[in-house]
Amino acid sequence: MLQKSLSKELLTNVLSVYFLLTFVVTCGQVIAEYVNTKDYIRDELTTLQKTFSRSLTRAIWELNDKQTITTAEGLLAIPMIEGIIVRDDSGEVLSQLGRSLDIHELYSQQLVQEEAIIEDTPSGLFGYTFPLIFEFSGKTTQVGDVTLFSSREVVFSRIMISIYFLIGNAMIKTTFLIILFLLAFRKRLTEPLAQFTEQIEDLELNDLEGRHIEIHTTEHNELKVMEESFNRLIDKVVLYREELEHTQKELVLSNEKLDQHNLQLEQEVARKTSNLSQAMMDLQQQKYELEKQKLTLTEEIDLRKQTEQELITKQTELQRYVDELNLAQERLVGSEKMAALGGLVAGITHDVNTPIGIGVTATSFLQERLDQIEAAYKEKTLSPKALEEFINDAKQSTSLLTSNLDRASELVASFKQIAVDQASEAVRTINFKEYLGEVIRSLHPKLKKTSHHINLDCPEDLTLNLPAGAISQIFTNLIMNALIHGFEGIESGIIDIIIKDEEDEVVIDFKDNGNGVSEHQLEKLFDPFFTTKRDQGGSGLGTHITLNLVKQTLGGDIEVTSEVGKGLHYHISFPKNMPKPLSMFNS
Repeated sequence: MLQKSLSKELLTNVLSVYFLLTFVVTCGQVIAEYVNTKDYIRDELTTLQKTFSRSLTRAIWELNDKQTITTAEGLLAIPMIEGIIVRDDSGEVLSQLGRSLDIHELYSQQLVQEEAIIEDTPSGLFGYTFPLIFEFSGKTTQVGDVTLFSSREVVFSRIMISIYFLIGNAMIKTTFLIILFLLAFRKRLTEPLAQFTEQIEDLELNDLEGRHIEIHTTEHNELKVMEESFNRLIDKVVLYREELEHTQKELVLSNEKLDQHNLQLEQEVARKTSNLSQAMMDLQQQKYELEKQKLTLTEEIDLRKQTEQELITKQTELQRYVDELNLAQERLVGSEKMAALGGLVAGITHDVNTPIGIGVTATSFLQERLDQIEAAYKEKTLSPKALEEFINDAKQSTSLLTSNLDRASELVASFKQIAVDQASEAVRTINFKEYLGEVIRSLHPKLKKTSHHINLDCPEDLTLNLPAGAISQIFTNLIMNALIHGFEGIESGIIDIIIKDEEDEVVIDFKDNGNGVSEHQLEKLFDPFFTTKRDQGGSGLGTHITLNLVKQTLGGDIEVTSEVGKGLHYHISFPKNMPKPLSMFNS
């Protein structure tokens, strides 16, 4: 009797791993759903600011407390808002409704100067606070601030159906997989093993000739190999038995001949008995040794065949692992490129919002002034002085609109070109200095938060014919590495980019005065997944991608030198013209 079924043990192990993975994935999906819904509610709170801030600002400016409280009650009636706090320009609370945090701990009687996110983990409340700015005749005055609160109960109420759906989906898939595995294990393993065991028990040792084990399967798997090996063993046993019987018959014949000659050779036998006995013993010993050597050789041949088969299997598995690792590396590199492009999108979006917001403010002010002039015209109280003031305000507003819309247009155009290039390997003709200016301008959202400075020295008329996306990625990676790693703990860093036009190739010296790296770190700088910021989200692919771009996409060369405390120096060279793009990740 079996103490423990192999198929049940395998099934238990497989399903245990699947249950664990399903549980982890489901929990991850629930957490992701919670975070996405919470971010969506924060975005809705931001939208409510744009909707109600103007009416609240005017009500506080006009000291209309009733209108202020009515507006606050209207906001509280929105299902996602759990509480609201409205304060005037002195920091006094005009209205505090619903659930909220301690106003004194949050602000210490000081007005909020800019928009901010508030979150309190123990109570589950989170909110969004923003100042109330009143604009009059081109001047802005802060009249107070507003804080809107929501809670994790609101988030859970929105995602509860999604949680039920995820749990139900996981249970259905798990049930289906259990049934599928039960049927598969029974058909592929349990039943063939039962057939194999039953046929072995039915074998008779005295009647092995022509008796073979047969497993009913169409696939040449491990069970089929075991069947063939066992059948070969049966054939060898039959062959050894026939050889043994033949040897016994020969011995019987020899004994008969000896008996026949016994009478004639009694004297000779007596004289040679000792010699013949020793010879017989030697022959018997040699026979035993030969049979032993034969058995040893047979076992060694079988062992070598088994080892060869195992080596072939291991080689196949190793090749599959290598292919999977190469595919995973390509996916990781692609993810790194998309993550860099996502960071670029976020920064450009923030910079574009600023001029657009100024344009919206100027438009609103111009609309109000136009309404005032129209009312004065209809009431026939329009004076030349009022018309002159309106014309001056209109000129200022249109000038403000024009300058900020031009700025937004330049940002979008620069970002569009850089983003398209980073997603493409197309070869195109570029002015190198102008293009590097666009790349540096696209990184302005990262640079403007620091006091670091970039110096670019490049010939004005240097024209290249190559994949512009590779150039964009190379300089983006080098500049971001300098900002993140090189200038860590440094207030004002300097990056020098020196471009030289040398006949058929371009030579680039990229230097920074940052922290530098040690000799040990320098040896691994271009290795994939090597990073000193692993615990802060670093992937270690930036310099590896840069190396592949320079050497394989651009067909050039890159060298790096550094000393601790003296910054990093990249020396890059590549041809000025490239007729067609090369694969970035050729082995």
